[in-house]
Amino acid sequence: MLLARRPLLLSIIFAYSLLIASVQAKVHHHKWEITYQFKSPDCLKKLAVTINGQTPGPTIYATEGDTVVVEVKNNLLTENVAIHWHGIRQIGTPWMDGTEGVTQCPILPGETFVYRFVVDQAGTYIYHAHYGMQRSAGLNGMIVVKVPDGFKEPFTYDHEHSILLNDWWHNSTYEQATGLALPGNQFTWVGEPHSLLINGRGKFNCSLNVGGTCNSTNPECAPYMLTVVPGKTYRLRIASVTSLSALNFEIEGHSLTVVEADSHYVDPFVVKNLNIYSGETYSVILKADQDPNRNYWLASNVVSRKPGTPTGTGILHYYGVPRGRLPTNVPPMGPLWNDTMYRFNQSVAIHAHSNFIESPPSKSDRVINLLNTQNRVNGVMRWSVNNVSFDLPHTPYLIALKNNLHHVFEQRSPPDTYDVKTYDIFTAPVNPNATRSNSIYKLEFGSVIDVILQNANTLTANNSETHPWHLHGHDFWVLGYGLGKFDPESDPKRYNLKNPILKNTVVVHPLGWTAIRFKANNPGVWAFHCHIQSHFFMGMRIVFEEGVEKLGQLPMFIMGCGESKFEN
Repeated sequence: MLLARRPLLLSIIFAYSLLIASVQAKVHHHKWEITYQFKSPDCLKKLAVTINGQTPGPTIYATEGDTVVVEVKNNLLTENVAIHWHGIRQIGTPWMDGTEGVTQCPILPGETFVYRFVVDQAGTYIYHAHYGMQRSAGLNGMIVVKVPDGFKEPFTYDHEHSILLNDWWHNSTYEQATGLALPGNQFTWVGEPHSLLINGRGKFNCSLNVGGTCNSTNPECAPYMLTVVPGKTYRLRIASVTSLSALNFEIEGHSLTVVEADSHYVDPFVVKNLNIYSGETYSVILKADQDPNRNYWLASNVVSRKPGTPTGTGILHYYGVPRGRLPTNVPPMGPLWNDTMYRFNQSVAIHAHSNFIESPPSKSDRVINLLNTQNRVNGVMRWSVNNVSFDLPHTPYLIALKNNLHHVFEQRSPPDTYDVKTYDIFTAPVNPNATRSNSIYKLEFGSVIDVILQNANTLTANNSETHPWHLHGHDFWVLGYGLGKFDPESDPKRYNLKNPILKNTVVVHPLGWTAIRFKANNPGVWAFHCHIQSHFFMGMRIVFEEGVEKLGQLPMFIMGCGESKFEN
């Protein structure tokens, strides 16, 4: 975390403490075997992608400045693997970002890849597969990076717990991917998830008799139980790795104080429930101050899409109450799923903590307007940005650019904008056709970039979706949100340049816009994409390149695919 507006003496002391912490930095070694295992996270048995036999995978713990080493052995036999360390900026190690096709070749079946990177910033992070649609098959987990010794956070608590939220399907990712790629009327949407999981546990209704083995008494699907001691205060690190669902998380009868978003301290504010989008992380403060003679529900509900999935539940267990005693009330149902304003207001309430403001540059050097639309390319349903649906090349960009393999991807620059003045975001596209490309945005190193993300109507009348966008390799300032069409003349005048929050993942609300600003100061090639897995798979992504020429020789172990197999 970066301090601002502090007296010189305190700044010197803080810098000295960071120096001491760097001297004391540790190296954390992990050895992971990626395999398919039969699991029953929601009581129905199915194949899952696991780490050392478990899903979610193990939580990685470290302290700011430490080095994390993860030796990954791919034992899936017929499927490649890549793992992205979501939110870790990979300063100086862009080849460790874990993005297949962008920063590395995938890990082939039977092969081992060693990820090694520094966690340079304390906070709450996630990791997940970044190959195909594996994320929804179970390859995901959390990363908790503690502050250095002696650093005082702007809130206090007695204990902490981590909560990972997810959605879950019974059909395989192969089935899902195949359906999304079929043309015309053969196109098959992934559908709403069958269950919502809290720390890898949910409850599917086995009486529905959908086939397969479903056992409601299987201990694997026993509800997650969060035990608290009456009168104590808890930090809950909450993260979402959902593949489709925007979620609303609530603890029955308890308010939550939001104190951290995407590993940056926020001006604290109290909520009854927390809206959280795929790829986001939060810390909230929970006080165990209610009737200690009963238990309470943890509830996860779908918002922004018409729910076709039952509430995901866990139990807040007050110590001393029998663990098996269920809460007596109905689980919270959360806000109305289509109450966009409720979610919008929570988004705009998030500001940087007054003692931890890192002010953005007052202006940008380049503005990129990105229009999110649903389109068709040669009869195939796709998602597009500025009417271009993205494809990955066979040779990762980082390798291609560093080794001057410019012929392996399209050299024409993708469009910086669309017809901002005349495009009607409120109606389905008049011309639904788009093009496919693997061209990338080349940014001047050190420049300041504004990106305006604009949502529009899909191919279905009166329908616009929520899109959480994630930027690799950077944190960005969230300058503003809006509902309706972005006005390039008036809306920038209302940007928050005083205390904008820094994030790595941000939501764009239906028929709305979100404006972000970042510095192109991390040499590498970085993906920027919708974090809804099916939208990403269908082309809703772009890639930024900045300062690759400043990197030294790339390590050989990231190569081996496309034309990189011939590099030496």
